[in-house]
Amino acid sequence: MKTLIRRSATALAVAALTAGALATTAEAAPTVRTSAAAAANSGDPALTDVYIWATDVNLRQQPTSASNRLAVRSQYWLDAVCQTQGQTVSDPAVGTNNWWTAVMEFSGSDVAYVNNLYLRGGEKIAGVPDC
Repeated sequence: MKTLIRRSATALAVAALTAGALATTAEAAPTVRTSAAAAANSGDPALTDVYIWATDVNLRQQPTSASNRLAVRSQYWLDAVCQTQGQTVSDPAVGTNNWWTAVMEFSGSDVAYVNNLYLRGGEKIAGVPDC
């Protein structure tokens, strides 16, 4: 059942992307976990799941905001591969952080980086190894 929920959540996210529901800025307001948000992606069970709590968060090719944007996600579960220090990101509503997490949407997918400001877990996320 959990696998079915994960696959459904991934399919809905892909459908939203296909419909062109992408934006480029990030809001800093935390959200309450709903049943849809609680469903983690259909990723690798050996990796730590991380949750993007904000909306319209950029996933980048490298740990810098100048890097190519690969995707935009809102309130979304991803598999964390590792975390590394990169460009310092400052958001007046959230704070400042230079830790970035390398993430995958599902096992075997491309790796992208998201700044830890927009992930639950704090400056450096417990359970996610260093790159």
